[in-house]
Amino acid sequence: MSGRSLKVRRCLPAEGPGEECAVFAIYGHRDAAAHIALGLHALQHRGQEAAGIVTFDGRQFHVHRALGLVGDTFSKRRVIEALPGHAGIGHTRYSTTGASMLRNVQPLFAEFAFGGLAIAHNGNLTNAAWLRRQLVREGSIFQSTTDTEVLIHLIARGSGDSHVERLVGALKAVEGAWSLVALFDDAIVGARDPLGIRPLVLGRLGEAWILASESCALDILGAERVRDVEPGEVVVAGRGRIERFFPFPRRRSRFCIFEYVYFSRPDSIVEGREVYEVRKRIGAELAREAPVAADMVVPVPDSGVPAAIGFAQASGLPFELGIIRNHYVGRTFIEPSDQIRHLGVKLKHNANRGLLAGKRVVLVDDSIVRGTTSTKIVAMVRAAGAKEVHMRIASPPTTHSCFYGVDTPERRQLLAARHTVADMARLIGVDSLAFLSLDGLYRALGLSGRDPRQPGFCDACFSGDYPTRLVDQERGERQEELPLVLEEA
Repeated sequence: MSGRSLKVRRCLPAEGPGEECAVFAIYGHRDAAAHIALGLHALQHRGQEAAGIVTFDGRQFHVHRALGLVGDTFSKRRVIEALPGHAGIGHTRYSTTGASMLRNVQPLFAEFAFGGLAIAHNGNLTNAAWLRRQLVREGSIFQSTTDTEVLIHLIARGSGDSHVERLVGALKAVEGAWSLVALFDDAIVGARDPLGIRPLVLGRLGEAWILASESCALDILGAERVRDVEPGEVVVAGRGRIERFFPFPRRRSRFCIFEYVYFSRPDSIVEGREVYEVRKRIGAELAREAPVAADMVVPVPDSGVPAAIGFAQASGLPFELGIIRNHYVGRTFIEPSDQIRHLGVKLKHNANRGLLAGKRVVLVDDSIVRGTTSTKIVAMVRAAGAKEVHMRIASPPTTHSCFYGVDTPERRQLLAARHTVADMARLIGVDSLAFLSLDGLYRALGLSGRDPRQPGFCDACFSGDYPTRLVDQERGERQEELPLVLEEA
């Protein structure tokens, strides 16, 4: 090992829903890398495990990928200076397929007979393991365990006169959710799956074109939000032009409804809706559906804040910051012992004792997945002297796993899949528990309810209605995983 030390990092399951990933691309700006890094900073909430940037300077590609937060890597001037070029793409990652290791960090880059190509992907391919098995049997050699690499091999084996034709050919072979960006030597490309499950927005900064997972990444640059990339659309920007086409059959859109509940940043505009306003309306619907006699409404920070504001306004109860969050605790905090590990929730949250003592409290949170964090939060509020603790959840019960890019556990680990609401209330330790109904969630989005005749959403995590074939699940295929990872320190 040439004297280099190795560190061992175990891939531990998250307690709640894991963020997805984020993509960013820019064409036509001489400081492409710096702008990508800023865009990824704004999208950091979608993935904190790793980040990468690939640029093109007119002659060659430049790549830098690393584990950790965007700011840990791309705030260094020497790193940005080593990524020259007028075009590039970036990615920040939370692993949903493939272990947390450097070789799984995107963007992925490959040299083909027809030139170089880099690709970054948000979503999850539901037939990736099956395709991978077929490709390996036919001689393909994989370098990672991420589903995105399947696209690289399909592109290499594809036909077509252009990079874009080969990319589209590869996308026609996959199932699932994908909003992706790609970098060729003369263009950037953005594409969304025909159902539009994952978000992608088109922006402009002067003469430069931008593609990003959310509009908040445009705001940080002072860029204009042009529009959302449509479901099934492919956008090509390069050499003073932008083109769009629809190579896939048109289908009823099924955008991920959980983007409005949790994933998207509150200041983003997603599919034409302001996320912050939607979350406030969700809270108001929840107050109408599940009122409770109480003294105050307290959000579980930070994701529960907008819904708690809406709940308080609709119910006439005061909104109070009864739980204070420490924003300076990252996901990489070292947990050296079981005793310290069990104190983990207090590293991020602390009860405002003077406010809560003797009060009837309504806690508002976005969701309950395993229930472990909710149990600790409730215990903390009770220990602060709360007289009653009621919990209101700004989404329906999460009863099914997501296979489209959200890191939820297996169904047997989902609390709502195994228990009634009454049982969940007892296990979490609250005086009452209520979830927003699925119809209430649709009303908050300005729709009359779940209606197959109108543009819809993917609500499979609540309903079990998956909009695509789950090929790997049907065939019992499993993606290769490395739960114990050796990495160079």
